[in-house]
Amino acid sequence: MTAFDLRPITEEERRSTFDVLRRALHTQRVTDERWARVGESWPAAHKFGAFEGSSPIGIVSSYDTELAVPGGRTLPVAAVEGVGVRPDRTRRGVLTAMMAAQLADFAARGMPLAVLHASEPTIYGRFGYGSAALGKTLRVARPAARLHERVAAGGEVRLLSPEEAVKEIPGLYRRIGLHRPGMIGRPEQWWPISHDRPVVDGEHLVAVHSGPDGDDGFVVYATVSRRRFEAPDDGAVLDVHDLHAANPRARAALWRYLLSVDLVSGVHARFRPVDEPLALMLTDHRHAATLAVEDDLWLRPVDVAAALAGRTYGTAGPVVLAVTDRQLPANTGHYEVGPDGARRTDAAADLALDVDTLGMLYLGHWSATTLAEAGRVDVRDPAAPGRADELFTTRTAPWCGTHF
Repeated sequence: MTAFDLRPITEEERRSTFDVLRRALHTQRVTDERWARVGESWPAAHKFGAFEGSSPIGIVSSYDTELAVPGGRTLPVAAVEGVGVRPDRTRRGVLTAMMAAQLADFAARGMPLAVLHASEPTIYGRFGYGSAALGKTLRVARPAARLHERVAAGGEVRLLSPEEAVKEIPGLYRRIGLHRPGMIGRPEQWWPISHDRPVVDGEHLVAVHSGPDGDDGFVVYATVSRRRFEAPDDGAVLDVHDLHAANPRARAALWRYLLSVDLVSGVHARFRPVDEPLALMLTDHRHAATLAVEDDLWLRPVDVAAALAGRTYGTAGPVVLAVTDRQLPANTGHYEVGPDGARRTDAAADLALDVDTLGMLYLGHWSATTLAEAGRVDVRDPAAPGRADELFTTRTAPWCGTHF
């Protein structure tokens, strides 16, 4: 074991801990020029560092925002944006200690939920996070792929200058709103690193759709060359990084724009909603191939009672869940969930599960029946998984749509 101190970081330690994170993720240390541009997006608040003397060897970071949950409400959520341990100090208890401190802080501040994107899926289940929303990777062949004539048309798509994109897209994202379970708010600190820098540097292009009521959708994408000595005429690939729309018409118009760009041999889009019907919008659905379906958003109930009470449920009869939480034992107990909401109870359990499995169930993608068949739910009442399916599952697949 390594002897280290664990504590919140100071303002003076922001850059050194950012460098530890970049080193852990195998990226280059930040330059003075880049730090001047993105440093304000790495505030000291809500960061815990592990230190040997004055040298940081590990960091966990989060920011507070909001998460859309089934039923249309949003709940406060802690978005875990950076977790890393210096490569020469891994597997010595540093990560476990930092994650425990972070969870205790979330609980003390009354956060009902925490979310993250997992760099390594095997890590986060032991801290109570479960894979709650998936994303698919699409490859669309060009120029063969075309939208069929019955896809709604209308409006106008225009390219923005970098200056316009930095100014306009944050407000447009807020106006589009968190309309699907799993979507999260993007606070001010999110934009400089994740959006502004690649747009200003010319790595990403931004197009906006305008409908009858004004701007209602946008796409952020990069142009990746495929030309090689062996194939000098291969066109570029459009790599979609961010696509959001307020309605199906705006979404279709943005895809129509992407599929109309000249000298392009394909469109690639990762982490799209698993129920996005792009293939069905084409004259030949085989021109849109799903290359992968991956875990995307991981969710951790921090206050189980508040989290369960914060979303709505279907019309089936109630079920009683026995939840076990080893990291935050105050959550361990029985909860009755039904059409009228959720509450703690002393009634006998119908289903028993760990808190990470509750995280998988919470947004509605995974059914209780599937989780029981996978050995993640202990069934005490054989009829209970069917009732839980009707209570928890949603018509719209959960989707985050924001990298952090």
